[in-house]
Amino acid sequence: MEIRFLGTGTSQGVPVIAIDHPVGQSLDKRDYRLRTSALITWDDVTLLIDCGPDFRHQMLQAKCQQLDAILFTHEHADHIAGLDEIRPLTFLHGPMPIYASERVMNALERRYEYIFTTENRYPGAPSVQEHIVEPDQVFYVKGKPIIPLSIQHGDLPIFGFRFDTLVYITDAKFIAEREVEKIKGCNILVINALRIKEHPTHFNLDEALAFIEKINPRHAYLIHISQDLGFCAEVEKILPKNVSLAYDEQQIKLP
Repeated sequence: MEIRFLGTGTSQGVPVIAIDHPVGQSLDKRDYRLRTSALITWDDVTLLIDCGPDFRHQMLQAKCQQLDAILFTHEHADHIAGLDEIRPLTFLHGPMPIYASERVMNALERRYEYIFTTENRYPGAPSVQEHIVEPDQVFYVKGKPIIPLSIQHGDLPIFGFRFDTLVYITDAKFIAEREVEKIKGCNILVINALRIKEHPTHFNLDEALAFIEKINPRHAYLIHISQDLGFCAEVEKILPKNVSLAYDEQQIKLP
């Protein structure tokens, strides 16, 4: 199994438009962050987690030519705004299987009515196959079992996902003990850490590190990072040995 971080930034990316911030001017490529998304390659299955506004650029960078499914964590724009860009893939390979909670699927249908409609379809619209993900129910993509994790993003319930010994969570602020039990035992934990200062709907660095200590994975990678977290090279110096800041285009192979 392999995870490729397509993007590791928060909703505005790094650098942020019209904001003069030292991290945004960094020459370290690890400080340049597109919106958070990831590719999971599991044997012959390729999965995309979230499809944000940088999707086209991310897929071209990764030279990815086919997806078996897209998994959505939630409906915020930085996680769904690239859905129209799946058109070339659906023209080549047919309807794209998409997996999301019922609430998120309804939000996608409202925002992208022309994709989901069955009447008078625009011939250039992408096509999808809808699959509703239920909390506490394992679902399968081409025979691969995926465990949905119920996460609180402020007051909004969202999904994280467990793929064998890899756990991927973004936009978390609170994770209940019953979900923690599903996460324990993972080798690789991907978790959000927005900034140093506390935030009402995202883990800050201290909260992320406390959660990592609780889970005790072999290694943890921090994502959904804003420029306010600081320079990658400087933050790395204060992290535990089993924690790293993820960066765009980074590829991690699981043993």
